[in-house]
Parts: sequence; structure tokens; C-alpha cells
Amino acid sequence: MAPWRDWSAAASGALEYLHTHSSWDAWLVTRVVGDRQVVLCARPMGAVRPGASLPWAESFCRQMVSGQAPRIATVTAAVPEYATRTLPNGMAVAAYIGVPVVGPDMELFGTVCGVGARARPLSATRDLPLVELVARLLSSLLAAGMDPGPAPEPLPDHLAAPR
Repeated sequence: MAPWRDWSAAASGALEYLHTHSSWDAWLVTRVVGDRQVVLCARPMGAVRPGASLPWAESFCRQMVSGQAPRIATVTAAVPEYATRTLPNGMAVAAYIGVPVVGPDMELFGTVCGVGARARPLSATRDLPLVELVARLLSSLLAAGMDPGPAPEPLPDHLAAPR
């Protein structure tokens, strides 16, 4: 097996694996750029456009990273910090799973997260260790000096919807 050519290809490959081997509807790798959370890649293709963004303060992942909400919510309506949030494309999220990705100095880079349009059974909590492994691998590639590429410019909100 040849290594991925760059960090973005590794992130895309990891999402493809998560999408193929789990029941979650969409998987995202995001990056925090200033006060925005920007989608770097998503699976399935077209679920959320790369470059789609939302204010970091309004994101599911900010709630998770800050410790105000859990890494996994099989029913987001049962978690007040998640209950009223949506994705950049306006998709309502009934289930959420996410883990931080950190850079070489342990500073927040972004997240790996999955969402479901419908609530998930409690058995979906078994996916958390795999998502933690993927996030740790992406963090390790950053720590080893693999360049994630330039921070993307967030798309204007009217362009953030999937194609």
C-alpha cells in the first residue's frame, strides 16, 4: 500500500473508510480558521461542500471541544448544547459524533465528525474509538510535519449548500 501523497488525501481516505464502515450519514474533516469552522472534505461526496463554513461559536464541534457537550450524542435533541444546531448546509442533525484534531503544539486544528439525519441507536457509541483513532492519526501526521495545505477561504453562505 502506497502512502497518501499529502494530508488532504489522508483525511479524505479516512473519511471514505468511516463512511463505508459505519451507519452515520455524513463524515467531515474540518479546520478552525479564525472564528469560522471550515469543511475541508466530506463523505459522501456532495454531503457538504468543501469550504462551507459556519461561525465556530455556533458549531456542534465547538461545544464538544470545549467539553460543554459529549463527543457522541445518539440523540442530539437530548443534549441541550446540540439541540438547536445545524450544519453549514442547513441540514438538521439528529445524531452527532466528533473528536478534535490537534497540531504539533497541541493547538486545535479542527475536527473529525459524523452526523446523522436520524437518531442513532445506543450501539452507535461503539464508533467513538474508531473516530478517536482517525483523529489521532491525522493529528500525528500534522505533528510529523505533513502539511495540510493552506487554510481554505470560507465560502459565502449562499454557496455552502451541496451541489
